[in-house]
Amino acid sequence: MNPILFALMAVTASPITVSAEPDSITIARLQYDGGGDWYANPSSLSNLLEALRERTGLRAANREVNVTPLDPALRDYPYLYMTGHGNVVFSSAERTALREYLLSGGFLHADDNYGLDESFREEMSQIFPDAELTEIPPEHPIFSTFYEFPEGLPKIHEHDGQPPQAFGIFLDGRMLVFYTYESDLGDGWEDEGVHEDTPEIREQAIRMGVNLFLFALGQATS
Repeated sequence: MNPILFALMAVTASPITVSAEPDSITIARLQYDGGGDWYANPSSLSNLLEALRERTGLRAANREVNVTPLDPALRDYPYLYMTGHGNVVFSSAERTALREYLLSGGFLHADDNYGLDESFREEMSQIFPDAELTEIPPEHPIFSTFYEFPEGLPKIHEHDGQPPQAFGIFLDGRMLVFYTYESDLGDGWEDEGVHEDTPEIREQAIRMGVNLFLFALGQATS
């Protein structure tokens, strides 16, 4: 058994894994204001959760849950996901809540669906004025947690010919935010045929998603 999985097998019985299904763990999708389509790629997270069940043995739920930054249950979820094509705006109270969630052990994966970048970066600079989004090299453990990505973040969906980039916000050596830019992992997690991605591309997306989830869980339980 993969040593990371061995360490995580007991996670689904812990308090941080509350979900709509007893004794299961899920992904929380972040609902935000500003006009962006936070609900984009509707089949993506259920497919990723299915892959986690089948490939890792974790007791993953069938569906994600939707949360707002001020949802009292936010801290129950170790993996918070956000995506969209448009504008992101948080209130002052929401910024404070997200900062507290991340500082207390949470993990945010922001997946730019083409159009999120400018407003997301602005919001992160307000939430973490004491830290910056820095590019993550291929040697980082997040690219080898379960599957190997020797070249780093895979390119899933083509927009304007730019290479994929992964950025992170780190405090005290822990990754709080993982930002996927010019990659669009969520498109690759969607149902087959939605974006007409090849099986090989979709597999790369799923594998990177598995790595991300396990990495986040590993941080939450360390």
